[in-house]
Amino acid sequence: MSEKITYTEAYEELQALVDEIETGEISVDQLSEKVKRAAFLIKLCKQKLTSTEEEVNKILKELEGE
Repeated sequence: MSEKITYTEAYEELQALVDEIETGEISVDQLSEKVKRAAFLIKLCKQKLTSTEEEVNKILKELEGE
């Protein structure tokens, strides 16, 4: 993951891409690239959510141990 992007930025871009695709605002020629970008953003969001969940669980376990 060489691109630095926050979860919020990725989510907002993904929402914009979905809107474009749903409304048909993009050409067939652009569709493939937009879908590839959307897949990348979905993967990035999932990774960030998983990482955050793991960190929160770790913190909660540490608090239970105190």
